[in-house]
Amino acid sequence: MRRRAVMVGALGVFASACTANRLPGGGSSATARAPLLAVKVDNVGAARPQTGLDEADLVYVEQVEAGLSRLMAVFGSRLPEVVGPVRSARETDLELLRQFDRPTLAYSGAQSALRPSIDAAPLRAAAPGEAGGAYFRGSDRPAPHNLYLRPAKLGDPAAGVRAGEAAGFEFAERVPKGGRAETERTVRFPAARFTFNWSARESRWLVSMDGRAATTASGKRLGAPTVVVQYVDVEPSRFHDRSGNTSPRSRTVGDGRAIVLRDGRSHDARWRRPAATSGTTFTSPDTGTPLPFAPGPVWLVLANR
Repeated sequence: MRRRAVMVGALGVFASACTANRLPGGGSSATARAPLLAVKVDNVGAARPQTGLDEADLVYVEQVEAGLSRLMAVFGSRLPEVVGPVRSARETDLELLRQFDRPTLAYSGAQSALRPSIDAAPLRAAAPGEAGGAYFRGSDRPAPHNLYLRPAKLGDPAAGVRAGEAAGFEFAERVPKGGRAETERTVRFPAARFTFNWSARESRWLVSMDGRAATTASGKRLGAPTVVVQYVDVEPSRFHDRSGNTSPRSRTVGDGRAIVLRDGRSHDARWRRPAATSGTTFTSPDTGTPLPFAPGPVWLVLANR
């Protein structure tokens, strides 16, 4: 078994946002249908196990304040009945989501200084104050780790769009040439740890968080056929939490190094996203040809380069 550890640092900065269609009272226009749904999901110990992550096309792992992590699950090909716990949005989300065509962003809220950027972003904002009937509080854990979303109640549950393809990723059954045999990869944030173990029996990478197997609330083990460690600039933003911790921002526009894990192998890659409205491509650093992902869900860890 080969073990690799990736140290991930802390920090983030502000991105300019664009125009959005808003519903009366704050949501987006009912005529602007969003084919993709992105949900900010809590990921501290008190929030686990989560619900609905096994239905996501993409799961982004982001660094937040105090070196902790938060997830953004993107749904397109199918929608869960319930997803959560839902938590607040961050600046990283706005840049990341611009590669999609006016998605819906479900989140529990945001600090007041960030709200004008959310209002200006080309997405449908679906916080409890704008889509209250879609949210409910569970009785299984204390607030704020018990807010859940019923996606069907958002009014436009347009499933059937593959979020990975919308993000510019290439998928193929064929296994890329090259790479190195690898069965375990660990990525570390200052206060969080993710380990991905290859299961030949299940043909996917099984996820562990902070040393424990990650499951859904129903007991299903979380995993994906492809895992990407995408090295980005993680820098301090102008935002802070209530304790004074700086909110980091992961910059996903630009280019850099990545590691693509699929089929029990590790592949070096280059990622490129020339503009916020562009998708992200992953190519071989030697040939420049696209590096395809295995069909199915993808987990992407935004690691500090």
